[in-house]
Amino acid sequence: MFARIRSDIQCILERDPAARSTWEVITCYPGLHAVWLHRVAHWCWTHGLKWPGRFISHLGRFFTGIEIHPGAKIGERVFFDHALGVVVGETAEIGDGCTIYQGVTLGGTSLYKGTKRHPTLGRDVVVSAGAKVLGGFEVGDGAKIGSNAVDIKPVPPGATAVGIPARIIPSKQGASADVTEANPKFQAYGITQEDDPLSQAMRGLIDSAAGQEHQIALLWQAIEKLSSMEKGDCVPAGAALKENFEADKLNQLVGK
Repeated sequence: MFARIRSDIQCILERDPAARSTWEVITCYPGLHAVWLHRVAHWCWTHGLKWPGRFISHLGRFFTGIEIHPGAKIGERVFFDHALGVVVGETAEIGDGCTIYQGVTLGGTSLYKGTKRHPTLGRDVVVSAGAKVLGGFEVGDGAKIGSNAVDIKPVPPGATAVGIPARIIPSKQGASADVTEANPKFQAYGITQEDDPLSQAMRGLIDSAAGQEHQIALLWQAIEKLSSMEKGDCVPAGAALKENFEADKLNQLVGK
């Protein structure tokens, strides 16, 4: 038990640069208090003490601002960062090493009791501020849910889900760096350099347009050379002999 408590405190010290001491974490971090209260509530719930489990959960909500149903399963080294307004449903499962920020909802879309209504988060998942993960599906190991995203479908391991409804951005190598690295590097709020699919699409279009203009300019230059050799004028006045497409400037506007 004490080893698990030390692990709870250490994971906060590792992921939050504002945490300065163990005593500060123990006394001033409601996310830690919510996890500890949930363990008591979950024990009561799984041992047939339903009302005490719900009441302890209610007290945890009152004191921490984090609502975790006593039936939810939470792994080790889970960090609720700030986490005011977080709601975790009855059949939700949160894997080891997950980080959940403020305003997150792990909710259900089914009204049938006894079914898997809430999501299952794998290991080292990051759910950013304001995100809503709704449904009884799985979010793979090392996946990231972007801020304010509304995710209603499974997320593969290592992928990133952003937008409303959430669009899935697969990892480049099929697995997240958080999963494959021996010493995973934590990314606060799940921020990555390539987490916007619309920007990626715009960059692809810009690069394609720039490449086409380059090819057209080469063709007109070749035609100009042939016409000069034949002492004719086959190049119209408006022919694009030089490239004018400002691809670099446009890429900067979309965030490249």
